[in-house]
Amino acid sequence: MLFKQQALLRQKLFVLGSLAIGSLLYLVARVGSLDRLQPICPIDGRFGPHGQDEIPLRALQFKRGLLHEFRKGNATKEQIRLHNLVQQLPKAIIIGVRKGGTRALLEMLNLHPAVVKASQEIHFFDNDENYAKGIEWYRKKMPFSYPHQITIEKSPAYFITEEVPERIYKMNSSIKLLIIVREPTTRAISDYTQVLEGKERKNKTYYKFEKLAIDPTTCEVNTKYKAVRTSIYTKHLERWLKYFPIEQFHIVDGDRLITEPLPELQLVEKFLNLPSRISQYNLYFNATRGFYCLRFNIVFNKCLAGSKGRIHPEVDPSVITKLRKFFHPFNQKFYQITGRTFNWP
Repeated sequence: MLFKQQALLRQKLFVLGSLAIGSLLYLVARVGSLDRLQPICPIDGRFGPHGQDEIPLRALQFKRGLLHEFRKGNATKEQIRLHNLVQQLPKAIIIGVRKGGTRALLEMLNLHPAVVKASQEIHFFDNDENYAKGIEWYRKKMPFSYPHQITIEKSPAYFITEEVPERIYKMNSSIKLLIIVREPTTRAISDYTQVLEGKERKNKTYYKFEKLAIDPTTCEVNTKYKAVRTSIYTKHLERWLKYFPIEQFHIVDGDRLITEPLPELQLVEKFLNLPSRISQYNLYFNATRGFYCLRFNIVFNKCLAGSKGRIHPEVDPSVITKLRKFFHPFNQKFYQITGRTFNWP
């Protein structure tokens, strides 16, 4: 009798063990099949009526993980083929302006799950040596992405380099162009500050801003000084308009992007025909840094490099006044051409 009970108990334990093992194997197989699914699906299917104010966490985790590995060159050709990844030419380019906030704009746009950014400035169109390497070389500098995503690169020197508009036009005459601008005098001082910091790191001396910005012989604004020339936005934009209609440009307010980034980003989403996915959740103010930082999900946050937001040197108020008076007519023309007015003095 005892032997029969023991045998029956062993039989029950065997059945229970088999069921447990079977369930475990099913779960493993199920998870494996889910992992093989394409985590980021086409835009139309991925964005439903719910969760309009949030970026899909699964999409972002995949984007920050797998695509990051591909960028580092850790993926095999078979993995790239299986995930249907490609290196696409950019559908939009941030062409300038230097010290206008191009890096901040690129990083913030990268919050959107349909955007993939080129991390480094490629300098393809403004560098003759790079341009001579051909469009295929340029494409291979782009990050891996899904066909339905858009790639964006930024090189601020594009805006002021004469050859660039024609070269970009030859690549894609319908490309979308982003220009981020700040108050011209503030931008010029920021430009000077970056150069000054570089000189100081090398223990080199540098002229004061006033001596560079004002011609000592005429006491007028020195238009030969690059930081001043770059801030004459309308002069550069007019060259671009020989190749592209104004509808292909979107002007971003760099000053507002610092203090109130979300409305500016929503305007860019609309310009790029992207569904609105960047929300206030993704942007939080860092009181220590004095700038907004980025929240991709509950575990991944990012602030811009410490070199951003340098403290500007004190500048003679009379020089600032003279520069603002100089830029004023150019600013008015810029407002007229772009259809966007800024509260610049």
